[in-house]
Amino acid sequence: MMRILLFLGTNLAIMLVLGVVLSITGVGNYMQQGGGINLMSLLIFCGVFGMGGSLISLMMSKWMAKKSMGVQIIDQPHNASEQWIVATVKELADKAGIGMPEVGIFQSDAPNAFATGANKNDALVAVSTGLLQRMDKEQVKAVLGHEIGHVANGDMVTLALMQGVLNTFVMFFARIIVSVIDSFTRDENGEGGLGFIARIAITMVMDMLLGILASMMVAWFSRRREYRADQAGAELVSPAAMASALMALKQTYDQPSDLSGELVAFGIRGEGGGLAALMASHPPLDDRINALKQRYGR
Repeated sequence: MMRILLFLGTNLAIMLVLGVVLSITGVGNYMQQGGGINLMSLLIFCGVFGMGGSLISLMMSKWMAKKSMGVQIIDQPHNASEQWIVATVKELADKAGIGMPEVGIFQSDAPNAFATGANKNDALVAVSTGLLQRMDKEQVKAVLGHEIGHVANGDMVTLALMQGVLNTFVMFFARIIVSVIDSFTRDENGEGGLGFIARIAITMVMDMLLGILASMMVAWFSRRREYRADQAGAELVSPAAMASALMALKQTYDQPSDLSGELVAFGIRGEGGGLAALMASHPPLDDRINALKQRYGR
């Protein structure tokens, strides 16, 4: 419940900030008399909400992850296990050529891990208690290598930019379509047109339909970068360790993932199959394991 309230509260705050920006720029009202649209004002309006919202979420991603998942940051290791995790992340970060991320642990029976952050030299890498309990050190190290790969590849920033651009054009074209429909419902004198409620309803439907297509594109890209992160884990640790970690995940897939929102895309595992695979952030584990075998011949 707290995660839902935190998510809603954060998004409300973002909407309020963006609303203030629109008021200052004076482009909040893109509608013209007679039902026409000022395209430049509309594009700016959509860009502020589409790209602005995505970038603000990216900037807040570490804070949101810590709060929503209850991540306990390891500032000073208290035991041998924590010392090993911090030392391993340091080793992998140095090998990948990035700054030392913050390292944390979150409570979850499901074996999982994620990375997030707007800057590859100031990221966050966190692992679940379930991961530490169910995997041996080489497997955990490979998972950490996978997450470091996400950071080194700049996946968080790339995905946020892609999502922002798509959000912008979803909003833009949805409102263009509504404007076209509105123009067809007006008489030769420009009278009539869609009512306020009808315009809002059709806009919401178009946002949803175009948003589904945009989500499929983002999911396709997300699946591609999972293979790259697996490759990073294989090269930073070893192909055998990365494949073994994925096999261990496959054997414990009965445990549902606790990750939510954008963190799902940056976890080591994903959900969904069949038609849901089109919206899945991760490829099937069998496909990932086979990709490693084909690339490294093991």
